[in-house]
Amino acid sequence: MARGDHVFVRRGRRYSHHGIDCGDGTVIHFGGTRGTIRRIERTTYAAFADGGEVLVRAYRTRLPVEEIIANAESRLGTQQYHLVRNNCEHFATWASTGSPRSRQVRGWAVAAPSAFASIGVAEAAGAHAIFLGGLGVGAYAASAPLRRRRLAGRSGTPGQRPRRSDRTLRVPEAG
Repeated sequence: MARGDHVFVRRGRRYSHHGIDCGDGTVIHFGGTRGTIRRIERTTYAAFADGGEVLVRAYRTRLPVEEIIANAESRLGTQQYHLVRNNCEHFATWASTGSPRSRQVRGWAVAAPSAFASIGVAEAAGAHAIFLGGLGVGAYAASAPLRRRRLAGRSGTPGQRPRRSDRTLRVPEAG
């Protein structure tokens, strides 16, 4: 790893944490834990890695190293973290390329198109909406085996009522 690299650490299967390597054993990234105010700070590699393997994000084109470091340092102390609009990956990508992007957020959007709407509704309605939404998602996931069995039963098994699309339409003869 080198000065100005966009570095990241995978945190289980759910997400990865991103920052900018300063080349002196420190990383600039969004620090803080869940439930606290997160701010961009400079920490040691060990604190950034938190026991994980530090990897480098490769870019076809990126800004010059000194500009990347200047970008990252210009945001030190900033507290504008937002999971969807301004997370650690947005910050590191912006510092490296000048454009804030997050592959993770794009991936979540593709996997669950209603995720953005759900987050917006939850923010507007409060924490109880998040809880109720979680219950709904859990119920949907738990019912997956039932949906699969029901769909498998529609495949033309003898004794099953044919699907609407399989039925023929009888038109009375004119005459």
